[in-house]
Amino acid sequence: MHPLAEQTREGTLYERYDGDWTRCVACAHRCPIPNGAQGVCKVRFNRDGRLMVPWGYVSGAHCDPIEKKPFYHAFPGSRAFSFGMLGCDFHCSYCQNWVTSQALRDPRSVLETEPVTPDQLVQAALRSGARSVVSTYNEPLITAEWAAEIFAQAKAAGLATGVVSNGHGTPEVVAFLAPRVDLFKIDLKSFDDAKYRRLGGRLQPVLETIAELHRLGRWVEIVTLLVPDFNDSDEELGQLTAFVAGVSPSIPWHVTAYHEDYRMSGNGSTTAAMLQRAAQRGIEAGLSFVYAGNIPGSVGGLEHTRCPSCRETLIERRGFLVQRNRLTPDGACPSCGTAIPGRWDAAS
Repeated sequence: MHPLAEQTREGTLYERYDGDWTRCVACAHRCPIPNGAQGVCKVRFNRDGRLMVPWGYVSGAHCDPIEKKPFYHAFPGSRAFSFGMLGCDFHCSYCQNWVTSQALRDPRSVLETEPVTPDQLVQAALRSGARSVVSTYNEPLITAEWAAEIFAQAKAAGLATGVVSNGHGTPEVVAFLAPRVDLFKIDLKSFDDAKYRRLGGRLQPVLETIAELHRLGRWVEIVTLLVPDFNDSDEELGQLTAFVAGVSPSIPWHVTAYHEDYRMSGNGSTTAAMLQRAAQRGIEAGLSFVYAGNIPGSVGGLEHTRCPSCRETLIERRGFLVQRNRLTPDGACPSCGTAIPGRWDAAS
């Protein structure tokens, strides 16, 4: 029996074929799963021709600054109630959440869970003063059905919703989540398909997910963890930022510092100078909002939001702390009136 069998329910993001085979469409692996087997994520499995998916628990739930997700153009200075489950469709060797994301794949991971209802999570978010509820810590695409139940109640309570995802999606999961989710943070880990395959996925589905979410009008911010000697060449960063700018120059791009973790070692930590050099590639590509993170106070003004028209500093940050916010209530520059793209209030 699957070790999480009692914490599952039949999912919706799948199709049945050839008798009792199922094909999961929650991520771009599109796993064909025979009866009794699991998908690549290890947490979605076939039981008698029905695809069972994670349900009714969290592996962790915390209230964080929304800047930690990171979202810089959504409700600055607010709190995000974050919850996670178990599992991931990738196996990144530098994962900082591997203890939960690699559940059932790595024997050193944990299977600690806490039973909970969507209402309990939403009430906890309201008590904590959160402005949003965010699915994170593991990969939200593979637990999308459960997140959808929570998001429905969160929206009814006036909260915004978000996911922090690797973006390795399908048209089906994007269509399922887009109407339910206000904010998407997508990792664009590299611009080299061979490197993506080393991490357990493919590049093209991530690019398609980003483009489709933007087309659908969802708020998207993109993060690239800059790993020395992995994805930090000028050529690759130029291609990556050119793609983002081609979707929209208004999409915020965060380039963040790596430190050795999990199974990756020997690369050395990302320096502030490396972040600044990478950020310059994004500026040269025409991106209006380029940020550098994970080394607070050491990257010049790359933690701040500036008006793309007059260059006035609008939001000053240090790490996850908003020190000053000069945006008008409707999200415009007070000096020149330029509208700054983002989600600045619960109704936007």
